[in-house]
Amino acid sequence: MSGPAGAGARPRLLVLRALGLGDLLAGVPALRGLRRAFPEYEIVLAAPEQLAAPAAASGAVDRLLPASAPGRAVPAALDWAGPPPDVAVDLHGNGPPSHRLLQRLRPGRLMAFAHPGTPEIPGPEWTADEHERARWCRLLAWYGVAADPADLRFSAPGAPSPAPGAVVVHPGADSGSRRWPAERYAVVVRELRRHGHRVALTGGPGEDALLDRVLAGADGGAVDVFRGGLPFDRLGALFAGAAAVVSGDTGIAHLAVAYGTPSVTLFGPVSPRLWGPPPGTRHVALWHPGPPGDPHGREPDPRLLRIGPDDVLKALLDHPEVPRP
Repeated sequence: MSGPAGAGARPRLLVLRALGLGDLLAGVPALRGLRRAFPEYEIVLAAPEQLAAPAAASGAVDRLLPASAPGRAVPAALDWAGPPPDVAVDLHGNGPPSHRLLQRLRPGRLMAFAHPGTPEIPGPEWTADEHERARWCRLLAWYGVAADPADLRFSAPGAPSPAPGAVVVHPGADSGSRRWPAERYAVVVRELRRHGHRVALTGGPGEDALLDRVLAGADGGAVDVFRGGLPFDRLGALFAGAAAVVSGDTGIAHLAVAYGTPSVTLFGPVSPRLWGPPPGTRHVALWHPGPPGDPHGREPDPRLLRIGPDDVLKALLDHPEVPRP
């Protein structure tokens, strides 16, 4: 391993995970393992700029290096300044594009999964049928770095919740295949209100029309609505102070897990065995088994559509850890 970046400077460790919020949160156990194994290093995370706040909240990242690409592609380049990183870790993928991106920086040491296209990089074999959190911890274990897939929790934010005690319903998702129909979310919102629950509806940028469809189908009534994507401090406060969270298989579901808030997550194209919450009663994964679908498809996945509003309401209203109104 090479020495520090310069006289008196800390050595630097670069982690590539230029993906979304859910990907970042699923990678937190691995990031924390690196933090413990390299306590004197500056840990730099190459990820989209909008993830700077949750990356900092993980307690495992010192600095974010903005990096992104359309879809889930590998960035074309990294704006890395100064001497090469002492250590580089590929938490982005398992193939030559992400390997080569890091190799071009000439790190002193590169941790990555083995691939025939980059035979010069030693590493463990990639396994497709593996939970995302466990996968990256296994990668690090191969290099002698201990990481616990259950090391997920975030500390509660200091700010008060903008809707304390609400059941947060998030109908959006990045792809249509993971987006349960708006009219079904509307039934859930309407029935939760009928049972006396406060309901908060959240949406990201560009999802106002979706929220409007849910509200229209919910027959009015008082609902706290948060449009356009809340800043992370307010979003974290909302989730930490919520009674429960209902969403599809999105980054929002991972955020509920991070704050330990009871949740019901609707899975469609991808099994919860690969991306779902940790075992236990606090987080309920609704799923009808079947062959895997396209997680980036445009239409709701058939497995997702097998979940009805009654399934969601039963999971919420019978949940032992969701407070009664």
